[in-house]
Amino acid sequence: RESDHRAWTPVTYTVTRQNATVQGLIQGKAYFFRIAAENIIGMGPFTETTKEILIRDPITVPDRPEDLEVKAVTKNSVTLTWNPPKYNGGSDITMYVLESRLIGKDKFHKVTKEKMLDRKFTVEGLKEGDTYEFRVSACNIVGQGKPSFCTKPITCKDEIAPPTLDLDFRDKLIVRVGEAFSLTGRYSGKPAPKVTWLKDDIVVKEDDRIKIKTTPTTLCLGIVKSVREDTGRYCVTVENSTGSRKGFCQVHVVDRPSPPVGPVIFDEVFKDHMVVSWKPPLDDGGSEITNYIIEKKDTHKDMWMPVTSATVKTTCKIPKLLEGREYQIRIYAENLYGISDPLISDEMKAKDRFRVPDAPEQPIIKDVTKDSAVVVWNKPYDGGKPITNYIVEKKETMATRWVKATKDPIFPGTKFKVPDLLEGCQYEFRVSAENEIGVGDPSPPSKPIFARDPIAKPSPPVNPEAVDKTKNSVDLSWQPPRHDGNGKIIGYLIEFQKVGDEEWKQANLTADSCPETNYKVTGLTEGLTYKFRVKAVNAAGESDPAHVPDPVEVKDRLEPPELILDANMAREQHVKAGDTLRLSAVIKGVPFPKVTWKKEDHEVSPKADIEVTGVGSKLEIRNTVHEDGGMYSLTVENPAGSKTVSVKVVVLDKPGPPRNLNVSDVRSDSCYLTWMEPEDDGGSVITNYVVERKDVASAQWVAISSSSKKRSHMAKYLMEGTQYLFRVAAENQYGRGPYVETLKPIKAIDPLHPPGPPKNLHHVDVDKTEVSLVWNRPDRDGGAEITGYLVEYQEDGADEWTKFQTVPMLDCVVTGL
Repeated sequence: RESDHRAWTPVTYTVTRQNATVQGLIQGKAYFFRIAAENIIGMGPFTETTKEILIRDPITVPDRPEDLEVKAVTKNSVTLTWNPPKYNGGSDITMYVLESRLIGKDKFHKVTKEKMLDRKFTVEGLKEGDTYEFRVSACNIVGQGKPSFCTKPITCKDEIAPPTLDLDFRDKLIVRVGEAFSLTGRYSGKPAPKVTWLKDDIVVKEDDRIKIKTTPTTLCLGIVKSVREDTGRYCVTVENSTGSRKGFCQVHVVDRPSPPVGPVIFDEVFKDHMVVSWKPPLDDGGSEITNYIIEKKDTHKDMWMPVTSATVKTTCKIPKLLEGREYQIRIYAENLYGISDPLISDEMKAKDRFRVPDAPEQPIIKDVTKDSAVVVWNKPYDGGKPITNYIVEKKETMATRWVKATKDPIFPGTKFKVPDLLEGCQYEFRVSAENEIGVGDPSPPSKPIFARDPIAKPSPPVNPEAVDKTKNSVDLSWQPPRHDGNGKIIGYLIEFQKVGDEEWKQANLTADSCPETNYKVTGLTEGLTYKFRVKAVNAAGESDPAHVPDPVEVKDRLEPPELILDANMAREQHVKAGDTLRLSAVIKGVPFPKVTWKKEDHEVSPKADIEVTGVGSKLEIRNTVHEDGGMYSLTVENPAGSKTVSVKVVVLDKPGPPRNLNVSDVRSDSCYLTWMEPEDDGGSVITNYVVERKDVASAQWVAISSSSKKRSHMAKYLMEGTQYLFRVAAENQYGRGPYVETLKPIKAIDPLHPPGPPKNLHHVDVDKTEVSLVWNRPDRDGGAEITGYLVEYQEDGADEWTKFQTVPMLDCVVTGL
């Protein structure tokens, strides 16, 4: 029975041994047991246990602890953790015993002195560099259980681990002014890292509002009652000897903006409206200005009236004002977080205060040429409104009417180049300024000027050289000066100097005696050496001299002809018909050679223009035709020899007409055309032939083929019985040549054959000198309508037939027999 019950419960009735197993008991409950013996007479008295028996499993020592791990190692300590044994032996664990063994020793030594139930322990007082093994055992009321498996050998030395950083905040944080915020996170590292907070690269220091809290594993920066100055880039640095980690957060402490920056400027004032402007707030509260609120107030009243609350510009038109009244303007700035304090303007009376610009001062005229002049003036007073345009006018001095120099606006410059002046005329100029009010008075007229180019001395001639010489003369040549000084070059002065002398002598006394860029200096002494120089002269005077580079010895010279071909003679020339053919070459030789142009060893065409200069020759034929093609030769000859060059010229043109156009195989709906290629292909490959036909009754030709490259064509789809003309033209890349046409019309009919014999010829009447005959139509007409029947007769016994006559009908009376 249970100890707290009185009723007994039978367990078994058939036990014959002196022991029994009682089952079905409840663990943790206490029971009493009793036993009685029984024989055939009956059951004897019960014997009862003297004390209650508590039902529980048998108690043993605990199993070994599990998962013994080393959590931290320093040079003189080791921290270990473990898990409890899977089975506590049926009794609660009362303590753990941690033991250590120095590697090299045989015995383990207990390192825990007192009862320890924590499953984490730091063994201290170890020697740096020594190596240990550790094990742990669990104890219950029975005793100490088996030890755990040993740890791996552990050497005492400081552990190194780079810092880690785990932040609870994002890279951007927005906070309203007055609110508190904190930046928190967790960190680790061995040795223990140093934590540093920075704001905009400056170390954060604690004060009444700023608090910094750091534990071995957590960090926190907290700020209460934030202000705008707390805005910035915050950085937390976790650093030890192995490295560092950083975390960043851009904190924006936002607020309503500060007031707009004054003063309020009255850009425009009129009797019924004003235009005011201001500057944005110095502090936008950390958020973009979304709007300005503008209000106005008549100074005679106390009420502010709204003007607008929907503008982001820093300028505004104030409308609906009463002339003569004084007004104040009040401006607020607004962002997402509120409206600023107002900016209030000074008082301003509504009235017109602008006028047209004043007249400019007398303009100055510069840089005068024959057709233009530059007018320069000073900016006048603008009448209170910005000048938007200047008007420049001109007139001839003797005229009375002023004319605008240009229709285009002139602004903001205060000078203008007046074009289209007449050379030699005298002009005056004046300037007016314009603003949005209107055009002001004109300036006083400028001083009169004449439209003509200023003249200066020219620059020296270019590249003077001796191009030829004889025993008493030297031919000089040069190029005009690069700058003529804006004056016409009158001519050139040529001077010479005998080598060794200091005096220069003039070869010509006046410049107009040498207007060209070449001159023959005569009267020189054979065998002497001379220097030469040339000056250009205009109305302003003589230029600096240009010297012939080397002295020249005066003597006759003889050089054989030499030809330097231009590109147009260097290879075969192709010219399109109608274009201009140009052949040219540079010719050298002393004396200058005789020049002869020929074509195919004959004189060139009379239409060819041949030009011979002192340095070369050019042949030019305008409006070339195909006949101008051929082999051209240029021969130069002097007493020292001769030289000839040739070039083939091909004039590219449309091809000539095809040859031998023939029509064959004529049918009622088709015919076959053949022809031969043109004698002249125009210098280019024949690309195709164009075939056309025409009804003789029509004036219009109709194309039947325009892309055929063959020299034959089957003309189809003809109308039977219709007469046609055909023509063919050849085409190349330069166009279509002339047509060749059939000489006579072709009739679209099938080929004709003689008709068959008439059928059933017999007489129907006979007389002494005549016979009446009839017959039927033949079976075939030969492809054409029968036009008549030939009647012949033969005297019996004769060999020849005698023609009587041709009749159109199927009967005939033969007479004269």
